[in-house]
Amino acid sequence: MSKPGLPQGTRDFGPQTVYKRNFIFQTIRSVFELYGYEPLETPAMENLDTLLGKYGEEGDKLIFKILNNGLDHESKKDSARAAFENILAGKNDKVITERALRYDLTIPFARYVATHFHELSFPFRRYQLQPVWRADRPQKGRYREFYQCDADVVGSKSTMNEVELTQIYLTVFEKLGIDVELRINHRKILEGLAVSCGGTEYTVPITMAIDKLDKIGTEKVKLELQEKGLDEKQVKLIEKYLLIHGSNAEKIQQLTDILPNAAVQSGLQDLRYVLSFFENDNSNINHHPGNIVLDFSLARGLNYYTGIIFEVRAKGISIGSIGGGGRYDDLTGLFGVPGIPGVGISFGVDRIYDVMDELNLFPPTVQKSTQVLFFNLGEEAAIRCFDLMQELRRAEIRCELYHEHARFDKQFKYAEKKNIPRVIIIGDDELRSGIAKIKDLRSGVHTEVPFGDLIRLFNAESLKPKA
Repeated sequence: MSKPGLPQGTRDFGPQTVYKRNFIFQTIRSVFELYGYEPLETPAMENLDTLLGKYGEEGDKLIFKILNNGLDHESKKDSARAAFENILAGKNDKVITERALRYDLTIPFARYVATHFHELSFPFRRYQLQPVWRADRPQKGRYREFYQCDADVVGSKSTMNEVELTQIYLTVFEKLGIDVELRINHRKILEGLAVSCGGTEYTVPITMAIDKLDKIGTEKVKLELQEKGLDEKQVKLIEKYLLIHGSNAEKIQQLTDILPNAAVQSGLQDLRYVLSFFENDNSNINHHPGNIVLDFSLARGLNYYTGIIFEVRAKGISIGSIGGGGRYDDLTGLFGVPGIPGVGISFGVDRIYDVMDELNLFPPTVQKSTQVLFFNLGEEAAIRCFDLMQELRRAEIRCELYHEHARFDKQFKYAEKKNIPRVIIIGDDELRSGIAKIKDLRSGVHTEVPFGDLIRLFNAESLKPKA
């Protein structure tokens, strides 16, 4: 019988990996809460019509649909056959599937806000740490099941929200030790480009093509634009736009020269406002001006963005974006509650993990495994060891008793394999004397300590793993 496998694009996480992932989660969560964001959770599945049409043509193709149950029931066979014909023709059919795994956390959040609109106090700040699923082609840094950590604020048009979200990004990655480039753009600038090409109806095809720039390069972007019906003059203007370079100030000047229209200036006004907080030497905000880069080729292909958009990449490592987001001023309008502005960001935990693992950025103290193992030397000794363990556990000292009476070498091997730094040996002689024998497996040093002094010895500080 062959070994069971995993679905492609998914992974198991062992204890050491989970410790490291929890370190990332806790770091992000602590910063979210520092800025007044509250936790929220939504179901793993949503109704299919909640998700479809919200992510653009490419995004819709990546939604994992869930097969309806009971299709083998006699009463459903005829309708199921017809429904499968529709599915094979590229259509959706509720007889076959009416639910899907969530593609991201933003659309479920918008659905939540629309559902609970009258119960919420606005502006409403929420953060969410949950898995999402995409039927993408698995590769390094790209999975079919992965976690997102989102922070969104809805019910406010203030660009101060974008300033704070920028600072949240920079603070989290500074705490994690990752040197990042935070790229920002504005969807109105992309609309301005479309207007200069002939009209706003070009916004979606231009945005979709530009969004692939990093993957396919300039020449293939130009070819795709031509295939979408843009003429040579329009494509040349877009190419000139994509070649904007230099400092943030130089990029703004080049953009103004190329596209002197109102939509572009409106977008630049918001971007200048955000940048001013990080370039002002008299500000008390943490300064990371070199990490914030205007990138007018940044498109963020999701159709619901309407204002500033963000993307974060780790410097010195090729793994794609490790964060992204933007403003969406009428997302809840998709669910019958119009006029609620919002803006949010997302952290890609799985890619962040890969970056930190590759760069060896996890602190040695992140793996909080067992600190001390009590040897099992018989029933009477095990009962006394259990009592002592409860005292240590009440003192927040992580300990365990070997599960059965066994040879010393077997218990030592167990401790070594689990990287447990110390063992306590209590046998008949130790029970009579009330003094435990302790061995530090890192140094090989033996000590003897009265039972009542174990807590003092095995305090959390003395047992921190050495770097």
